[in-house]
Amino acid sequence: MNLDVPGLDSLGDLKGKRALVRADFNVPMNSDGEITDDTRIRAALPTLRALLGMGAKPVVLVHFGRPKGEVVESLRVTPIGVRLGELLGSPVLTLQESIGEAVEAAIAGAPDGTVVLCENVRFHKGETKGDEELSRAFARLGDVFVGDAFGAAHRDHSSVSGAARLLPSAAGHLLRAECAAFSKVLTEPERPLVAILGGAKVSDKLTVIDALLDKCDSILIGGGMAYTFQAVQGFAIGASLFEEDRTDMCLAALKKAEERGVEILLPVDHVVADRFAADATTQVTDRAIPEGLMALDIGPKTCELYADRIRGAKTVIWNGPMGVFEMEAFRAGTAAVGKALAECQGTTVVGGGDSVAAIYLLGLESNVDHISTGGGASLELLEGKVLPGIAALTE
Repeated sequence: MNLDVPGLDSLGDLKGKRALVRADFNVPMNSDGEITDDTRIRAALPTLRALLGMGAKPVVLVHFGRPKGEVVESLRVTPIGVRLGELLGSPVLTLQESIGEAVEAAIAGAPDGTVVLCENVRFHKGETKGDEELSRAFARLGDVFVGDAFGAAHRDHSSVSGAARLLPSAAGHLLRAECAAFSKVLTEPERPLVAILGGAKVSDKLTVIDALLDKCDSILIGGGMAYTFQAVQGFAIGASLFEEDRTDMCLAALKKAEERGVEILLPVDHVVADRFAADATTQVTDRAIPEGLMALDIGPKTCELYADRIRGAKTVIWNGPMGVFEMEAFRAGTAAVGKALAECQGTTVVGGGDSVAAIYLLGLESNVDHISTGGGASLELLEGKVLPGIAALTE
């Protein structure tokens, strides 16, 4: 898809205009209503500050949780508005609704230099259905539209793509950065291009593997998804994760890789355990996994093999951990991949919630060129899909 999205400058003079901004503030919150990670709010600050600097009045639309079209008191955006104000250092007016005459009047009455945060858009049933009437109601809140929610860009929702089609539209700084990073990987990457794919289920990544086989030089596979591949190659996998209904697709991927001359690397050794637990008894085995034991991380030889490929790459995309990195006993594989990525001199992009969490856990975030804010959106881009939230800005 076309990732060359227009930026804020394309909207012309914004002084005195209402800029309707779709941001992604779907942050984790504890039972006391305290935000436990404000990364997504921080990611939107450059766009909001730029709009304020251009004399615009930002009107922000966000979703929070899954209220399923009902008003859920615990999913109101009030705590998000408080945190946004603290981080922004500018006044934030948080509303109790996201459409209607009262909202339009509140926006009109908000002093210059104020950011207006509207209530959770998913309190409306039509939001997730891309309802046209709701899209029009959102569009009435702005003179221009700014898409900056990469984490929701794969959703054809009223506040994501619906309103964008009804107003002069552009991408915010965050969305532009995401598009630029993935364009570098997917359109004209410097070679060798290496993809690292992990995570529990091979079913989640097979379409990505199929798409990347047309683009990559090497694909390194780890995590639970590796063991279905290993099984179809005739190696014992013990009690490791296995998706029997995906064996044909794994065989097809291996065949396509051979035809394309693309290297698919699978673990040559494993860290195995007698049970899925942080205090389980562990050992390192070679390719074949003994009966009754489950592989929960790649082994030291695989770490070296993968790190060697990563350090020698000119472009690397990483989506998915190599093992159960949340438990220290099974973190070494993910740490080795992260460290090699940080040492790589080429372009490095990390996408997917677990990979991003791992990079921060390892303290390597400043050594990666781009850390994506959208797990589902980044996967769909890698699959070659059109993202409605981006397409609406380029139509």
